[in-house]
Parts: sequence; structure tokens; C-alpha cells
Amino acid sequence: MNEIQQSLQAINWGLIAPVIVIQLILIVVAMIDLIRIKSTNGPKWLWVIIIIFINIIGPVIYFIFGRRQNR
Repeated sequence: MNEIQQSLQAINWGLIAPVIVIQLILIVVAMIDLIRIKSTNGPKWLWVIIIIFINIIGPVIYFIFGRRQNR
């Protein structure tokens, strides 16, 4: 247990915390949009997996490729 505490103390949280916050915001915004939007390019369940499991890039990929443009 002592090794885990030392490892956590060695992390520079000033650099890591903003990345974690950005990741959480992107996930929440993408999930809300996915729930509200009527149709997507591909099945919604696949976009849920991409948004949640591909860090930072997953929500960005959804906003670029997943949203169906109504033209």
C-alpha cells in the first residue's frame, strides 16, 4: 500500500487534473448530444462505446464523424 501512495504523490496533478476535467466534460457533452440527436452515422450503441472508451479523441471523433448533418 505504501508503494501506491508514493506513486500517487509522485504524479504531477497540476498537469493531469486539467486533462481529466476536459475528458469528463467532453464525455458528458457528447453523451447528452447523442441522447438528444435523432439519427447518427452508425448505430448509437457503437458511438457510446467510442465516446466512453477512447480517451479525449472518442468524443471528438463523434462530433466530427458521428453526427448526421441535416442538409
